[in-house]
Amino acid sequence: MLGDAIVSSSGTFSAAAYQSTAAAMGKAAGIDYRYGPNPAAYGTTSNTGRTALGAPADQSYDPISLNNPSGIGGDRHCLPFPNGFCGTWQVGGPLVASPGDYSSNIMQTAFVADSPAQYGGVAGLQSISMASNTFAERPQPSWATYQGVYSATNDSGVNDFNLLNYRNAGLKTSDAVAVGHCYGRDTWCVTNLMVFQGGLIAAAGSNTAYNQGTAQLAAGKVPTAIAVTNSGEFALVTVWDTVNLKGQVAVIALAGLCNACTPDNPGAWYNNWGEWNGVYPGLPNLGNFAYMKVLGYVDLPTTMKAPTEISASTGVSVDSYNATTNTYWNLPLSSDSNRTSFYSGANSGGVARTGIAVVISKSEQQAAFIDLRPLFSYYREQYFNVAANPQSAFNSKIVNGRGPADNQWPYTFTAVPSQMPTVIKTISLAQRPSAVKVGLLSTTSRAWVATQDGQLHIYKLGNYLNATTAGTATDITDAGTTPVAVGRNPTSIAYVKKGGADHDLIVTSRGDRRIDWVRFANDFNSGIPRVPALSLSDASLVDPISAEDNENHGTESYVLSVADYGGRKISNYRYGPVIFRTNVTPGWNCQPPNGCPVSGSGPFEYGGSLSLPGGVFQVVTSNIP
Repeated sequence: MLGDAIVSSSGTFSAAAYQSTAAAMGKAAGIDYRYGPNPAAYGTTSNTGRTALGAPADQSYDPISLNNPSGIGGDRHCLPFPNGFCGTWQVGGPLVASPGDYSSNIMQTAFVADSPAQYGGVAGLQSISMASNTFAERPQPSWATYQGVYSATNDSGVNDFNLLNYRNAGLKTSDAVAVGHCYGRDTWCVTNLMVFQGGLIAAAGSNTAYNQGTAQLAAGKVPTAIAVTNSGEFALVTVWDTVNLKGQVAVIALAGLCNACTPDNPGAWYNNWGEWNGVYPGLPNLGNFAYMKVLGYVDLPTTMKAPTEISASTGVSVDSYNATTNTYWNLPLSSDSNRTSFYSGANSGGVARTGIAVVISKSEQQAAFIDLRPLFSYYREQYFNVAANPQSAFNSKIVNGRGPADNQWPYTFTAVPSQMPTVIKTISLAQRPSAVKVGLLSTTSRAWVATQDGQLHIYKLGNYLNATTAGTATDITDAGTTPVAVGRNPTSIAYVKKGGADHDLIVTSRGDRRIDWVRFANDFNSGIPRVPALSLSDASLVDPISAEDNENHGTESYVLSVADYGGRKISNYRYGPVIFRTNVTPGWNCQPPNGCPVSGSGPFEYGGSLSLPGGVFQVVTSNIP
């Protein structure tokens, strides 16, 4: 064992160091602990030999503001400069009045705020956007939400606007620890989750998805990381229990609703993109989270008191989730036949029956594998097994019985212990684990654990993501091949959203200031970085800690968002063409099949950056519905 202040090289645990580190989890000291040595520690701060990509020029959307009498027309609801902000674009053009098939992505970025009293540490910004024959690839305030640019009196998204609503309601929204997103429902995980030092878990917002579901961890439990299952069924939060000195995973049931809808006002519910006409925690949903409840805490082994990261998967593909015979709204669970269709009929493939989570601990150099099958099986039975839970009982227990008590729906682990996920296996590692990811698909059935020495280890998961056959602990094994060599201190593993299907991952290596696309063999037992074809080490990357690949909607694009801690900024890099798939219009730019390529001769285009008042350490993005 390498040893640190919490666990020495001889294996001695320090309660005092554990508690003091937990108290700083959302501070700079917590980032140093969780994300390890920075580039200076590896002597990689020089830009010699690195590319120096320049960003395209910004061009304003002011001419299409409906408040611009000298513009070209258009209906953008914004105030032109200097009275407001209509946004900027960098690709395509010329600007036209018609918005076309408009689309945009929001990003939530977690940062250590210079002034925690002023900033909660989660910004809500526009990541990318397509409109009016143009494409915006620079991170910027969302023109649809904020009528101004960043100033002393208008932070324009440096505080996510839902964060401000929670703060105004008296909730503790300071010292962000993590942000989370569900990745198995491409374009339909429409909001992200924010995690704060004080144990608040809360839904972030955008201009068209801003429900305000929240949950609060018990006193003394300090969160360190979050994972959200594929279609937003549950959030899993790693916890340091500073009272009982043990590591845990908090399990939180999530429910999505129509936008601006609340659980206790069913008369105002409406058909919003086909979301459920009911509050159904633990079911797949579209991700506009309006309800949360902490079900309980799964104890990690006594040898894992200090979990630092988590990833989870149900193995259900986006196609399976989307293959229901109709929208959720049009399949109300007041019907026995609809409930049965999700249990054993045409819609059953769109409901998770199992899942697995993998937790790592840097100090203890371990990875723990957690079986989620008991949880998903229980919820499937309660919601959809009509024989065991007839409609009268369903209405009494689930529809009308929801509440905060242990014996109110959704029931806690105290009330129904059999639903609690179980720890399957714990493995020890020769080096500090620094990042973890579980494959999204059951056909992949792999987990990846990166270690600080620059190795990406591959683990087989056997049947733990198999919907019908249960796994056994012996299923979980090392793939048996040489780990994939990536950069030093890999602090983030990201999914490739456009057609990756688990065959590719994106690894951010803080120590070498490098981001690699890693491609795996057909059997997923080996892989290689795609160097130099897709390896990013630009001079503008000062201290990258994490990265996120942006979703596509109508417009095909390849844009990576990077959280740059030492650079105190969020940056975008484009690594493929922009193609206006749903804006095939004579005279417009970026038309199929080739679209607008990356500028220059290399594989990357620097889309630009936005500076924030603190060190940025995480980023998640979602498509705005």
